[in-house]
Amino acid sequence: MAPKPEPWQRLAELGAMAPSGDFELQPTATGPLDGLTFAIKDLFDVAGRVTGCGNPDWLRTHQPATSHAASVERLLAAGARAIGKTITDEMAFSLNGQNFHYGTPRNSAAPDRIPGGSSAGSASAVAGGACDFALGTDTGGSVRIPAALNGIFGIRPSHGVVDDRGVMVLARSHDTVWWFARNADLLARVGDVLLPPDTGDDAAFSQVYLARDAWALADVEVAAALIPARDRAIAAIGPAIDMTLAADCGGLSTWRQAFRFLQMREIWAEHGAWVEREKPHFGPEIAERFAMSKEASQRAPDGEAELRQSITARLDDMLSSDGVLIIPTAADIAPLKSMSAADSAGFRDRTLTLTCIAGLARLPQVTLPVALVKGAPVGLSLIGRHGRDRALLALAARLAPDICF
Repeated sequence: MAPKPEPWQRLAELGAMAPSGDFELQPTATGPLDGLTFAIKDLFDVAGRVTGCGNPDWLRTHQPATSHAASVERLLAAGARAIGKTITDEMAFSLNGQNFHYGTPRNSAAPDRIPGGSSAGSASAVAGGACDFALGTDTGGSVRIPAALNGIFGIRPSHGVVDDRGVMVLARSHDTVWWFARNADLLARVGDVLLPPDTGDDAAFSQVYLARDAWALADVEVAAALIPARDRAIAAIGPAIDMTLAADCGGLSTWRQAFRFLQMREIWAEHGAWVEREKPHFGPEIAERFAMSKEASQRAPDGEAELRQSITARLDDMLSSDGVLIIPTAADIAPLKSMSAADSAGFRDRTLTLTCIAGLARLPQVTLPVALVKGAPVGLSLIGRHGRDRALLALAARLAPDICF
């Protein structure tokens, strides 16, 4: 009889396992996640192992962690078992899921297409059935986009509500700890372990907002595939208001530009000294982004922080306690792995124009797999007010049977 495969071997088969990711962590107690398995993005500390962050030079220049990341500890204490670590894009600074050094995890829903990044390995692990759920991080869309492109569920919590101790910082005021699952009920169960109680009142969601400028970014085929699910969601929630999010400040492209400037300044402040000292070998796209981050750090701000404050206040007021914004998660299906550099840049810009909405305002966003276009999944997103994460997860679980494929 052949020996039973190790749990992490499925990660390796999917091309999703990080270097030195072949380990298992047993639960430290029993709890609501008994019997479930999870994978860990290689941005989270695991005691006794170096957190590699997707780059060999980072792996070489850092020491093993002395303790598990807080979220890993909490999941183990809730009864879940970890099956290993997953590949991340270098320094979590990409949305493609194509690591120059370690390869591209498989998108099981569309194997000839990218899985999306930077939490590509975790998304691949969940979509490919290697584990029940997986930890990721999201700064600019790094869980929302892989979830949509792989046909699974993902949540970007409100900024600051999930304990991020023991997780590599990319851009401090944008980073969030996320997770993936293959169904909305499990996504919510993990949230029960990681999330604090919601803040504010507990009014039911009863008002939908549809942003014309966000929907206009989606390809015609993608929008057409999303609209039936969107309309069923509206019927279940309440009336919809058709509006333009960025009508008075140059459009959503201005929001994206502010987001990128603020993010890049934070990234250079966090990692610039290490980059200058170690001169790490990055893949071409990541090297270019760090060079742009250095340039951004040397440019005087031009109202970006003030614009962020204005956007945050506007969305908090609009969503109040009962409002939910519904937008496409990504503007297009997963690009082919063979896409050109120009196509990659175009996909990134259009994607960030959508993901920067919740990112700038620090809002929770859940993405649900609702349709296929050319055989590839597309996702629909629900965005709520800051601190209503559990309510948003409950709404996603209620809607999923009627709107998801």
